[in-house]
Amino acid sequence: MQLGRAGAEQVSESQSSPLRTLRPALFLDRDGTIIRDTGYLRDPNAVELMSGVATALRLAQQLHWPVIVITNQSGLARGLIKPAEYDAVRKRTGALLAEFGARIDAEYFCPHHPDFSGPCDCRKPGIALYEQAIRDHAIDAARSGFIGDRWRDVAPALHFGGRGILVPGPGTPLDEINRAQAECRVAPTLQAAIEAAIGRVA
Repeated sequence: MQLGRAGAEQVSESQSSPLRTLRPALFLDRDGTIIRDTGYLRDPNAVELMSGVATALRLAQQLHWPVIVITNQSGLARGLIKPAEYDAVRKRTGALLAEFGARIDAEYFCPHHPDFSGPCDCRKPGIALYEQAIRDHAIDAARSGFIGDRWRDVAPALHFGGRGILVPGPGTPLDEINRAQAECRVAPTLQAAIEAAIGRVA
């Protein structure tokens, strides 16, 4: 595990390489977007992929768009999740996706919460982890998609000039849906969100 900016750790399935042509990517939330959000998930056997997620990620792979997960994991700061448990859940998620020919290319997480570990610049909607991923993977953020089930997942698109797309779930507050409709975009499924993001530059 590599220590990243502002104390946030990076887990990457791909290697960075020097000076490549900038390319768009998909920045995705994890809980509630890729896997079902059960709250402070620590048991890898409880990981459940969201419906249609593997098909959606394969679409990104076919067009050579890296899939980069940016996730808040305050359970670490709260002492509810151990680092080894987080890593086991990450690996289980990757294994389940691999069964369907899909993958996550890199994953970055913020282990902080202001009430337990103090302020940081990596907790979404902060942009530190996005900036790190952009550097690590030579990403053109302005051509990228920022997708998740909460406003904090799509808000960074406004900073980078990319496309923010909210995919509402059971836990998405109505005011966040309304805000996304006004300032970004709302899609019914992850696949529809990815199609909308990719269609911007296809």
